[in-house]
Amino acid sequence: MKKIDVFKKEVIFTLFLFLCVHFVALAQNVSVSGQVLDSYGASLPGVNIVVVGTTTGTITDIDGNYVIEVPADAVLRFNFVGFQMQDIPIQGRSIINVTMEEDLMRLDEVVVVGYGTQRREAITGSVASVRGDELREVASANVTQALQGRVSGVEMSQVSSKPGAEMQIRVRGTRSLNASNDPLIVLDGIPFAGKIGDISPSDIRSLDILKDASATAIYGSRGANGVILITTNKGRKGQEARVSYNGYTGVKTLFSEYPMMNAAEFSELREAAGLFSNSLEELSTNDTNWQDLMYKNSMVASHDLSVSGGTENANYNFGIGYYLDESLLPGQNYDRYSMRAAIDQKVGEYLNFGFTSNSSFATTNGANLGLYSTLSASPLASPYDEDGNLKRIIRMPQDDQWVYTRETIENLGDGWVNQTRAFGTYNSFYGEVEVPWIDGLKYRVNLGLNYRQENFGQYTGEGVFNVTADNPSTAAIENAHTINWVVENLITYDRSFGKHNLNLVALYSAEETQYNKSRLSARDIPSDHFQFYNLGQANGELTVNPGDQEYYVSGLSSYMGRAMYAYDNKYMLSVALRSDGSSRLAPGHEWHTYPAISAGWNIKSEPFMDNVVWLSQLKLRVGYGQTSNQSIDPYSTLGRLSIRPYNFGSDFASGFYVSELPNAQLGWEFTETMNYGIDFSVLNHRLNGTFEYYEQNTKDLLFRVSLPSTSGVGSYMANIGESQNKGFELTLNGTIIDNRNGFSWDAGFNLYANRNELTQLASGQDRDESNWWFVGHPIDVIFDYEKVGLWQEGDPHLDVLEGGGGNVGMIKVKYTGEYDSAGVPVRAIGPDDRQILSLEPKFQGGFNTRLAYNNWDLTMVGVFKKDGILISTLHSSSGYLNMLSGRRNNVKVDYWTPENTGASYPKPGGSTSADNPKYGTTLGYFDATYLKVRTISLGYNFNNNAFLNNVGVERMRVYATVQNPFVMFSPFNDETGLDPESNSYGDENAAVTTQYRERLLTVGTNSPATRNFIFGLNLTF
Repeated sequence: MKKIDVFKKEVIFTLFLFLCVHFVALAQNVSVSGQVLDSYGASLPGVNIVVVGTTTGTITDIDGNYVIEVPADAVLRFNFVGFQMQDIPIQGRSIINVTMEEDLMRLDEVVVVGYGTQRREAITGSVASVRGDELREVASANVTQALQGRVSGVEMSQVSSKPGAEMQIRVRGTRSLNASNDPLIVLDGIPFAGKIGDISPSDIRSLDILKDASATAIYGSRGANGVILITTNKGRKGQEARVSYNGYTGVKTLFSEYPMMNAAEFSELREAAGLFSNSLEELSTNDTNWQDLMYKNSMVASHDLSVSGGTENANYNFGIGYYLDESLLPGQNYDRYSMRAAIDQKVGEYLNFGFTSNSSFATTNGANLGLYSTLSASPLASPYDEDGNLKRIIRMPQDDQWVYTRETIENLGDGWVNQTRAFGTYNSFYGEVEVPWIDGLKYRVNLGLNYRQENFGQYTGEGVFNVTADNPSTAAIENAHTINWVVENLITYDRSFGKHNLNLVALYSAEETQYNKSRLSARDIPSDHFQFYNLGQANGELTVNPGDQEYYVSGLSSYMGRAMYAYDNKYMLSVALRSDGSSRLAPGHEWHTYPAISAGWNIKSEPFMDNVVWLSQLKLRVGYGQTSNQSIDPYSTLGRLSIRPYNFGSDFASGFYVSELPNAQLGWEFTETMNYGIDFSVLNHRLNGTFEYYEQNTKDLLFRVSLPSTSGVGSYMANIGESQNKGFELTLNGTIIDNRNGFSWDAGFNLYANRNELTQLASGQDRDESNWWFVGHPIDVIFDYEKVGLWQEGDPHLDVLEGGGGNVGMIKVKYTGEYDSAGVPVRAIGPDDRQILSLEPKFQGGFNTRLAYNNWDLTMVGVFKKDGILISTLHSSSGYLNMLSGRRNNVKVDYWTPENTGASYPKPGGSTSADNPKYGTTLGYFDATYLKVRTISLGYNFNNNAFLNNVGVERMRVYATVQNPFVMFSPFNDETGLDPESNSYGDENAAVTTQYRERLLTVGTNSPATRNFIFGLNLTF
């Protein structure tokens, strides 16, 4: 019994000693040190480090280093804005280095809005944000190309496939008829006076798009069509100087040739048409691919070098960049040099000032080079003579044509130049004073000074591009200058009182823009060496066309007040009032005042939602606002005089006549918008989304009213008409796999649809056929016949409907007239049978996905569109490349023959209208559906590489990208192999440029689309 008691005592004593040792160990502190880096290997200063469950903590120094005394079994929490919080147990270690991963949700916590920033959860208007590194996933000349498919409700449409071309931007549809539909660009807080192509994508840190009136009204009339806020890169205070290089170079290859007939196909077409036979220069043994003689793989390159850093009271960023984009066509290219600087300095405790400067110099060459002559050249003709030398012209049955090949154009030397040189410098300065005796009260002044000039020169030597060898040379110069200044005075008050957050802004601003353009042309320049540099040496006439000279000064003054209030992060309210005065409008109508109000409710913050654990966020938003538009030509209120030359006896004189009437009542066009939104996040923020519905009603449209010829005046500008846009937007972003064994998968998707309608025109009219505007239909429509098939043998009513001038195999169009009692049409097809065809897709959107495994990453970005109409001038009679007569080469189509009656295109040599098949314009309309992968990129990050760290490289990434790899689900691409994206305006790149209205986008004979293969490098020292 005693032995058992002794045993128990020994066990108890042993346990007691063990616990004492354990508690002594717990009480003993250890020193832990290390370095904190971001995912690219760059040090992170200011990271907050605390011992979990205590108030003990420290922060990292300027190099990301830290030292802390902690219990041996402690857990360290690393926390830094924009990065995922990490809890790391000590586990007896004395050195712990940490790599922090970016938290996409938290990076978006602070969003740039008009005249300030706001937490994402407090946003009540419609604001979309894209980070700069996301934009750079698509290598591009400007941010518009990189944005395509990224933002719901923002449509980026290609208007040209030439190097350096910008895209058309439409935020929630088209509102105006004659006023501008382009959004306002704001660069670093100052309205941008240049072209968006002047801004290098490498300079952009973030981009925020304000879409509804409750968000844009703060910018007044300038924000009528949406606002794009661009924030450029800056250094961080306390950051050591860091040098970064971002560059890529690549090869541009042909996406697809324009589908023209080869020699055998063209010979068959001629035989079927029976209208033309081979000329003396056309031989059945020839098979010339004229496109092969023009195209050549080219290159694209971008190089950006920057240095950034900061001290305790300042930060800076300086950079230079170069971009080159070459076309597959000879002599056609674009390059841009850019330079930027940004400095912020704090002086004392209450004063901050700084400036940003963005300057660029861009050169565009060969913009007037097209492909019509190349595509229309007969494949039966050879460009070479019997001796193997290039001919000057080829002869076809009814046409002589200058020989367009890469070799002939490159051999022109000084005989041809088409060049635009553009220089722009955009500078903003600010000073900000914090009022010491009132916390949160600040005064700030912004000053923007902007200048842009374009110098255009063109020279075409004697006989160049002309069948006549001695056709006189021509030259022209054009110079345009834009000077813009803006001054903004802001008073802001931003305070928190317990659960109450209040932000007040008051503003007065003034701006002025001065623009002038002049153009001079000449004929018969004595030598190619002069080109366009000395038109005074011309032997022929000098021409100064009054219609080519422009000058205006335009001003805008504004007052604005806004209040944003939030209670307990649950209830948010924003109210704004803006008043603008424009010099472009009539006296007594210059000023317009309009309100905006929006509210938000964070439902997830309510106590009754605490048990809904799967839901991370749920917020409702509603907003109403009014914006206005004054973006018409200055002096429209005054009317217009034009000049007409005439003979007065034996003298030559010029007289003035009224071409546009004045309007002393011309006022503002304005839009009222309602916006409803739901923001949600589920599964611990693994899936985030936004759904919005909006309705915009635009009234008092600024509209150039056409007058009858009997009035003696062409038109006048007035406030007449109304339009409406309504639609929905859905955005989803999610993390499918979150760093599982080194593997991550993120994906994003957006879908939107806009329904546009013209609801009212002038004087109660329901149609304006000359402009293709019709009440009850979208602003952008086609007014034309509707093809319903081809006439077949035995079809009834052919003679009646075609007035006896038709034939089997010709295009059959829709008849809208009446029928007699026997079911026979009462009249022939005529203008009354033209239909109003909407171009609008049912919906469109984009997607992106990123897969990562350890240091590897794979990114894909794409866009899609469902339905709508694509206009191809290649197939339409306006392009004169589908005449189906054999006069010139023809686009490859499946045409009707007695043996091929199921074809889609008419019989060659059938009924015609102006050398084209009758109703030939209907052949150019295709289903606009497509899904296009815009870019696929594979990259590798050299993180924590010992060798690179030893040579001072903090971050290194290499990547390979393919752009425009493939297109799916496109009927147009299936038939032609071509890119289904538009590449021209309606009055460009077609033989007949009056068939389609200028505002419509088409696929024309522009520079060919390319598929690019790019290799890039990102370095940080």
